[in-house]
Amino acid sequence: MAKAPVNPLAGVPGPGPFSVRNDKLNLGSIAYSEGKETAMLNTAAPKSKTFGAADKDKLGGRPASLNLKTPVTPLFALSEKPNQNVLAGVDIGDDVGSSALMMKKSTVKTSDTLAPLLPFDTTGEIGILYQDALSRGN
Repeated sequence: MAKAPVNPLAGVPGPGPFSVRNDKLNLGSIAYSEGKETAMLNTAAPKSKTFGAADKDKLGGRPASLNLKTPVTPLFALSEKPNQNVLAGVDIGDDVGSSALMMKKSTVKTSDTLAPLLPFDTTGEIGILYQDALSRGN
């Protein structure tokens, strides 16, 4: 439950036990003796029984089922490659280098990306970033 500030002249306090909501919203929780209020809020309006736009597969929403072709690896599972070097993916050592990561380095300069934004810069921040990128040769 929201508590009133000790000193109203000090303004709204930050997060913590003395914080106060500006919108005066007081939702119940599942803490001791507040379960009845939470259940009342949860059943106040009927729940949707239809599917929304996010549920349609063609729109890229939620998956229709969780039948995965590849099983999910548990967090604390044993390594699938126990003999692989710790430096795999680094250009040092005997194992695969950074080319195995299949990451491409951007060939576009930062200044070339920022230049079209300069006419729309109302605060001057893009101009500063543009000048900084030019001074670094990027």
